[in-house]
Amino acid sequence: MTGSPALLTDRYELTMVDAALHDGTAHRRSLFEAFARSLPGGRRYGVVAGTGRVLELIERFRFGDAELEWLRAQEFLRPATLDWLADYRFTGDIWGYREGEAYFPGSPLVSIEAPFAEAVVLETLVLSVLNSDSSVASAAARMVSVALGRPIAEMGSRRTGERSAVAAARAAWIAGFEATSNLEAGRTWGIPTMGTAAHAFTLLHDTEEGAFRSQVEAFGPATTLLIDTYDIAAGVETAVRVAGTALGAIRIDSGDLPAVVAAVRAQLDGLGAVDTRITVTSDLDEFTIAALSGSPVDSYGVGTSVVTGSGHPAAGMVYKLVARHDDAGDWVPVAKASAAKASVGGRKSAARRLDASGIAREEIVHLGDGPGGAHEFEPGDELRPLMVRLMAGGVADPAFTGVAGTRAARDHRASAMQELPIGAFRLGRGEPAIPTTYR
Repeated sequence: MTGSPALLTDRYELTMVDAALHDGTAHRRSLFEAFARSLPGGRRYGVVAGTGRVLELIERFRFGDAELEWLRAQEFLRPATLDWLADYRFTGDIWGYREGEAYFPGSPLVSIEAPFAEAVVLETLVLSVLNSDSSVASAAARMVSVALGRPIAEMGSRRTGERSAVAAARAAWIAGFEATSNLEAGRTWGIPTMGTAAHAFTLLHDTEEGAFRSQVEAFGPATTLLIDTYDIAAGVETAVRVAGTALGAIRIDSGDLPAVVAAVRAQLDGLGAVDTRITVTSDLDEFTIAALSGSPVDSYGVGTSVVTGSGHPAAGMVYKLVARHDDAGDWVPVAKASAAKASVGGRKSAARRLDASGIAREEIVHLGDGPGGAHEFEPGDELRPLMVRLMAGGVADPAFTGVAGTRAARDHRASAMQELPIGAFRLGRGEPAIPTTYR
């Protein structure tokens, strides 16, 4: 993606910078933290996504001539503030959970250490990415877990914003989806793409048979034919007659799915198309996928539900100042204390306690020197450290960005899911799968 992300922010971020520059506090070393106070209702874990995108956006966060000219015309910032913005470059350090990691309430997902003014202007950008991408990934991971190894494709581009669609495809792939219908996501992030035809292609032709013959001639018998434009049973018969028993797959996009899928499987087998796969794409979510677990479905396609976080389009993350330097240059914990929105101040590091079988039992957040500090965790604990350095001196670690970073996040998500207790994958309401403990 090209262009500066500098104005993808809220006005109060810049007015805070303006006031802090005026009173001399703008350059105080500060630590901001992104975390979730709770998980969306019914969720027992979340999946971190968007980290690689955040790092790339921060590296490109610049106020160019066009942005500065527009801000100048708005007349709400002092000339000295505009001069400061003209020279803005993030020079701080960022630690956080690996993209693809499981998270729980209170997990310090991203810790941004920099002068106050440098870090505060990133709040809106960081939260807009992490809230959306993590919501998609968390919903997608639930769908993957109940699909029981059957592949799922993301096909929700028409149900969200055009740029959000690309980000959602990336988050779903990190969470274990196998492909996307979105070509820009394929180009930008190296995600496999899929798709053949919609109902419009069948309706374009004089007959369903004519549409199927055209598609088979174009793509061969291994293609996927959409068989529910008219009558499903007739569509299946026509598809096998046109493509032969080597027909790759049929797609069902409507109906009482458990009953329809069972009938279609029996019909395909009766026609000799025993290897023809069945894919289902009818307003699916984790609950309908779970309901189809006993049906002869071979793959799924999910649209609206995954790109909207399956009812939770934002993950509920916040971005808070948790520590700052005092006049002597020492770290001072700070925290919001208002009712129901309190935060835990101080620099932090985090680890996950595993039992002898390698199953997670506790999220431990250590209050002390922070990630990379000399004081880490008590000896004798079987702990997996969770925080890694993502950016140093304003330069992102390339292991966490681009196509390679996206693939690494997908691999890490698969590994992290293996650690979760079995109760984490229940779809019913319940508490987080493991508790978060502050030391």
